[in-house]
Amino acid sequence: MGLEKINKYDKNIIASAGAFGGGIASSGAVCGTLLGAVAAVSSLHSRGSLEEKENPRMWGVSNKLIREFDTLTEPYGGRNCRDIARINWSDRDAVKNYYNNPDSTRKDCVQLVGDLAFFLGTILEKEMARLENK
Repeated sequence: MGLEKINKYDKNIIASAGAFGGGIASSGAVCGTLLGAVAAVSSLHSRGSLEEKENPRMWGVSNKLIREFDTLTEPYGGRNCRDIARINWSDRDAVKNYYNNPDSTRKDCVQLVGDLAFFLGTILEKEMARLENK
């Protein structure tokens, strides 16, 4: 969603984020939703080569996104997937239940993804407008 918002959609970039799921390759670490959102901000403000300059707004905007995510994930105890999804990604039966049971904690993850996507969209719209007015 973020890359579409800033007109930088690229299926190769989307594919490169595939292992963000399950908290970085099903390790239960930092939620892939946050990683993807920060990557979208970086796509807008970072550089494509060492010869280019990064827009310093990348850091402030990314931190704003992280603070919002921390607020959204406070009820779960943190930004790690293991806390949000409350699942052991190494347990095949638990993973099957997560995806197949409509009452599983997956509903919490879906809600969180939607909430952060909305916030990200708002941020990216403001940043795009700022860049256009320069």
